[in-house]
Amino acid sequence: MDTVKRIYNKNREVYRLLLIIVLWMIFMAITKFKKFYSFKNFQTIASQFPEYGLMALGCMLCMMTGGIDLSCVGVANLTSILVVNLLIAQFGAEGSMPLGYTVVLFAVAVVLGAVAGAFNGFLISTVGVPPILATLGVNELLTGISIVLTGGSPVSSFPKEFCELFSTNIGGVVPVRLVMFIVVAIVIWFMLEKTDYGLKIKLLGTNQNVAKFSGLNNVGLLMKTYITAGICSALGGMLMMSNYASVRADYGSQYTMQAILIVVLGGVSPNGGTGKLSGVCTAIVLLKLLESGINRFHNISSYYISLIWGGVLILALVMDYFSNGQHKKV
Repeated sequence: MDTVKRIYNKNREVYRLLLIIVLWMIFMAITKFKKFYSFKNFQTIASQFPEYGLMALGCMLCMMTGGIDLSCVGVANLTSILVVNLLIAQFGAEGSMPLGYTVVLFAVAVVLGAVAGAFNGFLISTVGVPPILATLGVNELLTGISIVLTGGSPVSSFPKEFCELFSTNIGGVVPVRLVMFIVVAIVIWFMLEKTDYGLKIKLLGTNQNVAKFSGLNNVGLLMKTYITAGICSALGGMLMMSNYASVRADYGSQYTMQAILIVVLGGVSPNGGTGKLSGVCTAIVLLKLLESGINRFHNISSYYISLIWGGVLILALVMDYFSNGQHKKV
């Protein structure tokens, strides 16, 4: 009995989310079985969530340090716009791209994401700007650059081979976008569980002063964290580009809130120091299942989805506040 209780306490956020998923699946089976329970619907779900799921993974790392990343959408859009400009410069707006050039595109995306993340990390770790202000400012800066580059209009005339590649399904079943998400998630899991990086950022998030006097390199840890988050956002931008087959400065504007909601629902404390990849991944699946299910009710406007997410985020923050006993400290 004690063993079961210990396992539950260790993964209670995951179990709570799984319970909600089960209840939601039962509800959808009763109300919209034929429309919801179809292979095509679940395949669509698996191909759509990776783009903001990648941003959520980066945001998770930042929040574990006691920070936050509000620049994920700005990084994603600017990355995709610069990549498209590169494609047009190399092959022309109506040209074709060799599939092997995909490696170059990903290398460019990783570099751009790392640069943006390093800028965030520098402002936070060296200049001392609070994470919420630094990343919000960087997001506005990058969005402004994106608007200047595109004139505020979508750009859809460029070689589409990359988009077609990442819109396919392996064996006609598994979306390529899902495979990319899984690969990145495994890399982050390895960083958190198999290296001392995970323990260090949790200590950093618990108390930066204690971490510093314990001999940790706070500046280096924050730089590494925000660089990783920037790369995740840049890769998310590449998936956005393949999904829309175009780029624009304001694509995915709601993804920032969704990423934060996912991270908090996944059991990562906004105050830092706690969090698990399993909880965040489960929250990603839950959020997409909820969204897909709500869309099956045609009498409910899609505009209400943002309202629902905002309410759920506030509820999750309140639950985190009371579950950590912070109300007793006031």
